[in-house]
Amino acid sequence: MAVPVIGSLTQRLRPRLRRSMRGFAEAGAQFTFYLRVVADIPYALVKHWRHILRLIAQISFGSATLLAGGGSIGVVFAMSFVTGSQIGLEGFRGLDLVGLSPLSGAMSGLVNTRELAPVVAGIALAAKVGTGFTAQLGAMRIAEEIDALDAMSIRSLRFLVTTRMIAAFFAVIPLYLVGLFGSYVATRLIVVTANGQSGGTYDYYFHLVLPPQDIVLSLVKALVLAMIVTMVHCYYGYTATGGPEGVGKAAGRALRTSIVLIMIADILVTFALWGVYPELPGMGVAR
Repeated sequence: MAVPVIGSLTQRLRPRLRRSMRGFAEAGAQFTFYLRVVADIPYALVKHWRHILRLIAQISFGSATLLAGGGSIGVVFAMSFVTGSQIGLEGFRGLDLVGLSPLSGAMSGLVNTRELAPVVAGIALAAKVGTGFTAQLGAMRIAEEIDALDAMSIRSLRFLVTTRMIAAFFAVIPLYLVGLFGSYVATRLIVVTANGQSGGTYDYYFHLVLPPQDIVLSLVKALVLAMIVTMVHCYYGYTATGGPEGVGKAAGRALRTSIVLIMIADILVTFALWGVYPELPGMGVAR
C-alpha cells in the first residue's frame, strides 16, 4: 500500500516542483540580466550618449504633441494632481473628525513627499514608458533585429537596455519634480479653497514637516523605482518569444511584476531612508 501512495504523491508533486524550479531559474536569469545592465553603464555613457539623449527626449515628450501623443510629463502631472486631490479630500475629512484639521498641511508635506508622489511616478512610468520599452524590444526580438545587432558585433544589451535605463534615470528627475509640484498644488487647493482652511495655518504645518532633505530623499526613492521599472520591462521585452502574441503577454507580465516590485521597493526604501520610526521635524519621533 505504501508504494502506490508514495508514487501517487510523487506524481502530484512533480509538476509543482517543476514550476518552482522554473521560477527559481527565471529569478536567477533576471538577476544576472540586471547585473549585466548595471555593469555596462560606464561603457554606454561613453559610446552611446547620443542615443541616450534621443531616448530622454522620447521618454519626456513622446513623438507627438504633449496632449495627444504621449509624453510622460502630462501623464505624471495629471496622475499626481488627481491623487493629491484625493489626499486633500479624504485626509482633511479624517483629520476634521478628530479635531485635527489644522494638520492637513503637515499631512500633505509628509504623505505626498515620502509615499504618494514616488509611487505615482513609478506606476506612471511602468504604464506609460515601461510598456513601451517592452513592446519596442519585443518587436525587435521577434523580428530578429536584436540578433542582427549581435551579428554586427554591437552589444545589443548595452545599446538597447542600458541606454534606456540611463535615459529613464535622467528623465525621471524633471518628471518627478513636476508630479510632486502637482500633488502639492492639488492638496492645497482642496484643503484651503474647497474646505476653507486658513492658508497661513496650512502653510505653517506644511513647511514645518517638510525640510529640504526630504525632497532629495523622495527624489532618490523615485530614481530607485524608475530603475526597477525600466530593467523589469526591458528584461521581458528583450527575452520575448512567440511572435506578436508573445510580445503582448510579455508586456502584461512586465507590468504586473513591476507594480509588485514598486510596492515592495517602496516599503524597503522608506525604511532605509527614514527608518522604521521616522523623526518628524518639529514633532519629534513618531512611534
